[in-house]
Amino acid sequence: MKKFILALDWTANTNHSGFFVAAQQGFYAQEGLDVHLRSTSEDNYARTPASLLAAKEVHLAMAPSESVIAYRANPEKPALMAIAAVLQRDASAIVCLKSSGLDRISQLDGKEYASYNARFEDHIVAEMIKTDGGKGEHIKIVPEKLGIWNTLLEGKAAATWVFMPWEGVMANKKQVELNAFYLKDYKIPYGYSPVLLAHPELLAEDPETYKKFLRASKKGFQLLKENPQLAVDALYKQEDLAELADKDFLINSQVAINPYYFDEAGDWGLMQEERWTEFIHWLKSKELITAEELTNLMKEPIFTNFYLSN
Repeated sequence: MKKFILALDWTANTNHSGFFVAAQQGFYAQEGLDVHLRSTSEDNYARTPASLLAAKEVHLAMAPSESVIAYRANPEKPALMAIAAVLQRDASAIVCLKSSGLDRISQLDGKEYASYNARFEDHIVAEMIKTDGGKGEHIKIVPEKLGIWNTLLEGKAAATWVFMPWEGVMANKKQVELNAFYLKDYKIPYGYSPVLLAHPELLAEDPETYKKFLRASKKGFQLLKENPQLAVDALYKQEDLAELADKDFLINSQVAINPYYFDEAGDWGLMQEERWTEFIHWLKSKELITAEELTNLMKEPIFTNFYLSN
């Protein structure tokens, strides 16, 4: 069996269900793979999945499209490549507690925003505020990443960025009402998030292993179409987290996330060039990347569907 490590972008959750189902159903083993799904709780998010991949400590990293853009824009960093989209549509939003009285994102001017400290994140939030008529002058605070959601619930921040099929469902279960602001409603052509990133040197060394991993993963996600209960069985108590011990929450979250996995043809993982280029050019139009960085990004493709092919 060949050991293969995927660095997840967070603690185990329903964004990852297909990977856990593929492992539980033996799909990876059938491909000769011994897969480890590395949670960010292993080091309390001390290092990002992309940085682990850049150091070749993992075989794949789960990350937002901004991560591959940031790496490819810098010629001194490894030219990481996206090889599959985990979600086909953006399932995220900037959220405030409804009880805060903030019902327009422009009202975040002068308020604390709990940031993950990603390169483009705070600029994107600022652009949303400006589009809604504000100045884009929110106050950035940077809590521990795994505690950001609690920062919002405890009133230490006015807003943060979440996945609605996870934290949104969690809030609903706790009867916490949210005001959610979606990027598409503020003319932001957000890219794929999350995607699977690979190191070009590792890809070149063993392309067939990556095809095997994606083939088995795809089977895991496709099983969830008809049987979301499989995610509950696969995720239950994977980590010492309250939500992973709550089967009702897990099934509700899985039902909410299922439609995001697949494109209109029912395929998992495939990406379209226009989605990438539109987001990249939006970043350039807002001066979030330089002309030189844009040139670096356009030298070679930053994604491929090749490893998803049979």
